[in-house]
Amino acid sequence: MSTPRKIIIDTDPGQDDAVAILLALASPEELDVLGVTVVAGNVPLPLTQKNARIVCELAGKPDTKVFSGCNAPIARKLVTAEHVHGKTGLDGPVMPDPTMPLQDQHAVDFIIDTLRAETAGTVTLCPLGPLTNIATAFQRAPDIIVKVQEIVLMGGAYFQVGNITPAAEFNIYVDPEAAKITFASGVPIVVMPLDVTHKALTNRARVEAFRNLGNEAGRMVAEWTDFFERFDKEKYGSEGAPLHDPCVIAYLLKPDLFSGRHVNVEIETTSELTLGMTVADWWGVTDRTPNAMFMGDVDAEGFFALLTERIARL
Repeated sequence: MSTPRKIIIDTDPGQDDAVAILLALASPEELDVLGVTVVAGNVPLPLTQKNARIVCELAGKPDTKVFSGCNAPIARKLVTAEHVHGKTGLDGPVMPDPTMPLQDQHAVDFIIDTLRAETAGTVTLCPLGPLTNIATAFQRAPDIIVKVQEIVLMGGAYFQVGNITPAAEFNIYVDPEAAKITFASGVPIVVMPLDVTHKALTNRARVEAFRNLGNEAGRMVAEWTDFFERFDKEKYGSEGAPLHDPCVIAYLLKPDLFSGRHVNVEIETTSELTLGMTVADWWGVTDRTPNAMFMGDVDAEGFFALLTERIARL
């Protein structure tokens, strides 16, 4: 068996972030989670760091190292998403407070120190929220950029366009300056935009499959999804809700579930109307150099089969 891939999950949980963390922690043969770094995003930092520890304990992995990071974007006021995730970020089931410790080290310092200590090209960064921690680490320690094997992130959109403004996806919109730094870094990037995640929709059968696993993790995923779905059903008239962030981890486990194009992606940071837009040159109409694998499709049945099989292990 090959050595597990070393990853750092950078996140702002969020029900779908929580499912992504569970998927990673349920897959130790393939993924070695070096740490979970937390950023302000869906809810403020005190809640995202608490939620990350709640999820690690739910997975039965209280020895996972969780680091608290940036509490605000690089150059802007924090925008949050309680309207989607509820006031705690994990609304739905009643969750006990975590007992596992928060690490003393700042998330940005952990990212820098870890990359400096590892062999070049052996650590993958998995941002599931705003890119503040990643960009801050790159700014403070540009020597680590060449150490990153790959960045696989959830964010942006092309055909689907925005979910927080008409033009922008939430994670990129919250800290567009951080996204601009990250996309310009030269690191190989794989993007799971809304175009993909909105093809990975829950439905009754998929949610009940989680509930019927008979374990606490399956019950929590079902209850989180029951809560999370209401927003998208009302907004889009869809049958269920997209599980955005687990697409990142699913790609690491089964990349063949996804397909896309290697294109140039630029981040809009100045326009009032399109702030935070991921301007993806899908059709190759510019001469800008491709800098990201922008995914466009997913095998939704295969995605949910993987998710259900792994959550059953916890």
